[in-house]
Amino acid sequence: MSLTERVKQHFTDSIQTKIAAADSITDTIVLAGERMAQALLDGRKIMSCGNGGSAADAQHFSSEILNRFEMERPSLPAMALTTDSSTITSIANDYHYNEIFAKQIRGLAQTGDVLLAISTSGNSANIVEAIHAAHDRGTLVIALTGKDGGEMGALMEGNDVEVRVPAQVTCRIQETHLLIIHCLCDLIDQKLFVMA
Repeated sequence: MSLTERVKQHFTDSIQTKIAAADSITDTIVLAGERMAQALLDGRKIMSCGNGGSAADAQHFSSEILNRFEMERPSLPAMALTTDSSTITSIANDYHYNEIFAKQIRGLAQTGDVLLAISTSGNSANIVEAIHAAHDRGTLVIALTGKDGGEMGALMEGNDVEVRVPAQVTCRIQETHLLIIHCLCDLIDQKLFVMA
């Protein structure tokens, strides 16, 4: 396979993954967006976390909500738990890396808040701990996963929503997570500022 063919194959695989996701998880994305919008209407905030590329996705989501997505509108309360290097490194040093998000959630989350927890495998130990901490604080969890949902899929309870990308390849899951994040941002804007 030539390099050109390899690039075309990446595009084809990404498109096919997104088509499969559109066919299977659209209603789940809408439900997640509605839950997030309701939390914001109730005066709550959305926190987000992930590792590596998923950390970038968590920050991307937070910036779109706090600043704006595609329409002019007031700022909305959102924060990425991945951005404070002093807090993250002190928790990792004094306790354990698995606690870097959970400890922040225990200090910042309130009943009715939302945690957007992102992991392509669903098995990231620090994200699993974050979900436990969120549940302890009465915080709703929206989980973006892939593959078989991993440990995170089994932790969903009550009004939590897992949006599981129907794919096995990490980069395809990440690409689809970004599209889902944009869908969530749009749904929040629609519910709060267009349909209201």
